[in-house]
Amino acid sequence: MDVNARNDCLARGEIDRDELWPRIVEFDARPCTFRFSFGLDELPEDPGVILIRGPRQYGKSTWLELALRETIEAYGPGSAYVLNGDELTDADDLERNIVDLVPMFASGAPVRRLFIDEITALPQWELAVKRLADRGVLRDVLLVTTGSRATDIRRGSERLPGRKGKLARTDYLFCGVAYKDFHAQFHRELGEDTWTAYLLSGGSPVAASEIWQFERIPAYFFEMIRDWVIGEMARSGRSRQFLIALMRTLFVQGGSRTGYLKLARESGLANNTVASGYIEQLSDALAVLPSYQWDHNKDMPQQRKPAKFHFVNLSVALAFAPNRIASVHEFKQLPPAEKGCWVEWLVAQELFRRQAIAGIDDPESIWYWASKEHEIDFVDHARRLYEVKLGRTGPRDFAWFPQTFPDRELVVIGGNEFETERVKGLTVEQFLLADGLPHPYPGEVDDLT
Repeated sequence: MDVNARNDCLARGEIDRDELWPRIVEFDARPCTFRFSFGLDELPEDPGVILIRGPRQYGKSTWLELALRETIEAYGPGSAYVLNGDELTDADDLERNIVDLVPMFASGAPVRRLFIDEITALPQWELAVKRLADRGVLRDVLLVTTGSRATDIRRGSERLPGRKGKLARTDYLFCGVAYKDFHAQFHRELGEDTWTAYLLSGGSPVAASEIWQFERIPAYFFEMIRDWVIGEMARSGRSRQFLIALMRTLFVQGGSRTGYLKLARESGLANNTVASGYIEQLSDALAVLPSYQWDHNKDMPQQRKPAKFHFVNLSVALAFAPNRIASVHEFKQLPPAEKGCWVEWLVAQELFRRQAIAGIDDPESIWYWASKEHEIDFVDHARRLYEVKLGRTGPRDFAWFPQTFPDRELVVIGGNEFETERVKGLTVEQFLLADGLPHPYPGEVDDLT
């Protein structure tokens, strides 16, 4: 059904038609589904502009379709309409379509919501929204947009000062499946392999369902992820060949500290500026983040020192891995050092997810600390410290910590539990479960945190 016919049905309140909701029909047909969790539990009734960005294959379009249907069910015919950026030609076409739709809102509708999927497919979409806001066209409308290009959403947000309404929060990062959700549904069958299967899913609901059903991630999923990332890089004029070379270098470096110059040299890139540009693009795709060394005396990152480069979307990491792993069995065959690297990236992905849901100004703020003798893998936005050690560890391994950080605590994520006044050891699963967020199924399952 094309968008005009779809909006005509929404205007009349004729929503009991499967062809109106192709993604919901597909969603309902899946053998398992997951709760959406990215900090926007309920849409506001006030007008404004909401910007949601996130990677492909995480369910943004399905969430949008569900929110559209729920709006019509709750507020009646003519309370919500939809556009798709992939079906529009440019920003002017977007502006014309919005101008045509606004008069269609029912005069007595308690809310007016316009959902625009994949708005970042349209270059300079934000200029159209700005012009409409300045003319008062969107005065009583809540504009809900999604996009896969983080740069375009961020730039759009920056170019709309004073035009996003009085909402408490307008920018959201669409996050993957929470481990609590994955664990609640699959732990009975997967047992101690549950967190490993979650790692291999990358938090994608598609991959999570596949590994539960078939015990491995299918090749088509990895190819979709590769095509998306390569396509995003190609749009900015970057080379597929150099992207793949850079990815190989990131795997070789693992969790090691690396300068941009070394990254460029080992990837065959011209210089550190070019390497930085590739990393910035991968960061905007919410795939790879640079982690800078934290100076705890000045309480700030040192961006001139070598950085670590963490995958925060493990589906991307698995899609570009030189030796792709697609099953729990294959993961278990990895050498300990490689397993440790993957778990470090899993922790990075989880910390990024938590900070994105919390809505902090800079969710990419995930640093590390190092001295001549010691290193701590992660420092989050609240200056909580985390160390990843897959083997068995104990208090003696961290006897130095209280002297170095007398007023802080360290969480050690690995294979066993222990606890002292300043250092607490958790298993990987315990860390993933203890995200501090409400359980997706309160009262239905035990909340192990």
